[in-house]
Amino acid sequence: MAVPASKKPLLLSFLWFGLFVAAASAGSFYESFDITWGDGRADIYETGQLLTCTLDKVSGSGFQSKKEYLYGKIDMKLKLVAGNSAGTVTAYYLSSKGATWDEIDFEFLGNVTGQPYTIHTNVFTGGKGDREMQFRLWFDPTADFHTYTVHWNPLNIIFLVDGIPIRVFKNNEKNGVAYPTSQPMKIYSSLWEADDWATQGGRVKTDWSNAPFRAHYRNFDDKNSCSRTSNLTWVTCDGNKNSWMWTSLNNHQIGQMNWVQKEFLIYNYCTDYKRFPQGFAKECYL
Repeated sequence: MAVPASKKPLLLSFLWFGLFVAAASAGSFYESFDITWGDGRADIYETGQLLTCTLDKVSGSGFQSKKEYLYGKIDMKLKLVAGNSAGTVTAYYLSSKGATWDEIDFEFLGNVTGQPYTIHTNVFTGGKGDREMQFRLWFDPTADFHTYTVHWNPLNIIFLVDGIPIRVFKNNEKNGVAYPTSQPMKIYSSLWEADDWATQGGRVKTDWSNAPFRAHYRNFDDKNSCSRTSNLTWVTCDGNKNSWMWTSLNNHQIGQMNWVQKEFLIYNYCTDYKRFPQGFAKECYL
């Protein structure tokens, strides 16, 4: 468990955005999500406990949350496309709307049979991203379900896999680094084809003889979050009552993240001199 940072009185008032409430896990994909595209290629099974996205040569598919979130610890179990998944992308992310949107990304880039998946992470603020970090996994993400977590609070955004932190993006607004603090985001997920870049830089293309491709979802949990369900009224969200709102990594978790980044990190925007010859983003030096 992460440890609470020193708490200070805070009353998060969302006057301009509508109703924000302490969210409870809906317990059913029917209650929590809408399938938004794919012409029947995404569907919900097992009385709402399993959601599957499908990709074939005609189309992929996707869904989005009914709620919007402004801070939260959000869990989803995923079982990724098995076999030769080259050229496929399973995206799972939070995003606001508009030209200056905020976004927190997990993307899972497929590979040929026997080769590891790549986890692609990114953070957008005010419509600007370019903060990619990529990892391999220490397990086969197609053999079983694994939990992928976005823990977003006023202090930091923590990306976790099965409870192990792999990346932290800290709130450094005081140092001139933008941080998502005011735009509520919906959860989106989709399975789609991107063989021009997804696998080995686009060198390996999708083998459509393996279609249809499928990604599976279970155990969505948003009980530790503040969300809105309507923009007609508003209510305060008292962050002092929620330990997740004021947590950062403890020493044990820092050790876990250091292990992941030593053994499994394959790309870091903060070390890519060729891409950023003019210098790295400000947060890379903090």
